[in-house]
Amino acid sequence: MDTNAGNGDPPAPRDILRVSTCETPETLAPASVLFDRYRRHHGESDGGERTLGWLTEMVHSRMLTVYTASSASQDERPPLGLATSHAMPASLVMGRFWQLRDLYVLPEFRRRGTAAALVSAVREDAVAAGATRLSLVTGLDNRPALDLYRRLGFEPVAGLASLSLDLVPRTTT
Repeated sequence: MDTNAGNGDPPAPRDILRVSTCETPETLAPASVLFDRYRRHHGESDGGERTLGWLTEMVHSRMLTVYTASSASQDERPPLGLATSHAMPASLVMGRFWQLRDLYVLPEFRRRGTAAALVSAVREDAVAAGATRLSLVTGLDNRPALDLYRRLGFEPVAGLASLSLDLVPRTTT
């Protein structure tokens, strides 16, 4: 996860943000452009048309919710930022928790509250769905993201290790 975005300050009055979920081809297409920029930011190659297909599949299978933030004053312009999230079982409490998976704001719109607005929308939806917690993972060297998340109330999880096992050799596409 990466934000390199927003310091939590409210946007300037001319930049009132509107956060929407993306479920249709019309809303997923611009989201896929941002998602590809996010992927390239992390060293992945451009997914092209494959990105839209993947996002559409994830949304329609309810494995992922995609959010975009746009300037309310510029409805016809592409979105400024994107977040994704998903619900997961919370076995011990026999409930569910949500995870904020991806967060990206275009560089020219960072530090204007866009990332905070996206996280807030995910949080509100998680609460409305009865989630017991909202979690995320980000790099230890991603200071802007860590600072934002702490300002928004997230706390580091002590005593847990993040481990991974690649099941398929990694290739760039």
